[in-house]
Amino acid sequence: MKLFDFYIGSSFLKCFFLIILILAVLFSFFELLSQLDDVGRGSYRLNNAVIFVILTLPKRLLDLMPISTLLGGIVALGLLADHNELLALQAAGISVPRICAGVLATGMLLILTSGIMAEMLLPNMEQQARKARAQALSGTGVTLTRQGFWARRENSYIHVDKMLSEGIAADIDIFEFDTQGRLKIFTHAHSANIQNNKQWSLNEITQKVITDQGITTKNVATLTLGSFLSADQVSLLELPPYSLSTPDLIRYILSLRESGQNTDQYSLSLWRKLSMPLTTGAMLFLSLSFIFGSTRSISAGRRITMGTFIGVALYFADQLMMHLGLLLNLNPFITAMIPVILISGVAFWRLRGLV
Repeated sequence: MKLFDFYIGSSFLKCFFLIILILAVLFSFFELLSQLDDVGRGSYRLNNAVIFVILTLPKRLLDLMPISTLLGGIVALGLLADHNELLALQAAGISVPRICAGVLATGMLLILTSGIMAEMLLPNMEQQARKARAQALSGTGVTLTRQGFWARRENSYIHVDKMLSEGIAADIDIFEFDTQGRLKIFTHAHSANIQNNKQWSLNEITQKVITDQGITTKNVATLTLGSFLSADQVSLLELPPYSLSTPDLIRYILSLRESGQNTDQYSLSLWRKLSMPLTTGAMLFLSLSFIFGSTRSISAGRRITMGTFIGVALYFADQLMMHLGLLLNLNPFITAMIPVILISGVAFWRLRGLV
């Protein structure tokens, strides 16, 4: 039993890696083309664009995992079926569910690998790529962190904790030093409105002035911070939700909730990350239905064509569902699980005679 499991599993892995390699190269080329629009801005050059594409490769691999699993299963098992190898296994007394179990076991290894990559590899590489790109494009001395960013302005250091929406920042701390490097004024603003002329209108301000006589605290309704960063520059400094690890996402969501802010975008990213293994598993089930379901008499070429069409359609439907979920304020958990439920439902329906 272990020998045929290894044979089927290795056939599936060969096809899977070939397909995901082709798709990764294709999508990386498209990403490089999109980055060429920014080449020449600030200090962003072609070599920076190439490095960005390389560092963001893990994200594309994870996005391509479900469709690659679907096509890998269809191609591998389709070729075995066309060569009558699956028929020989069934003639030897090996049941169809048992054959499927070998494929599913191999798929579980891929799912485990993708989960490890999503938590240990993707966040660091994605953040490194975004930070380098943002600093090159913005042309400012900005340091991005996992939560917000730091910037220097003359003798002041400014920390922006989070961006709530386009043109609105929250929890801004300003540390002003004298020429001897001593802290003289600390300012905290609850929020800020970013104007197109690089003017920041700070709101709900608490200011502490430090002198030799002591510390004086005063509250100010509004304050203007001039010639800092434009809204376009700030948009480059935002790390996308998927670039955060699961623990960082959870902490950030809790932080936003404590401040009464909307967390749908980050909650959806969290649930999509957690549901990715389920989506990949559902795609694997769907690939089995092309071999053992109602299309078992169709040639491998037609199976691949049908699988490619369905896989691409499901990919764009998943992206559409994500944006509709945010637009319609749907529950993030429901939005993330709808593709899994639909794909699994179709797969089990097509395999209903075998399960």
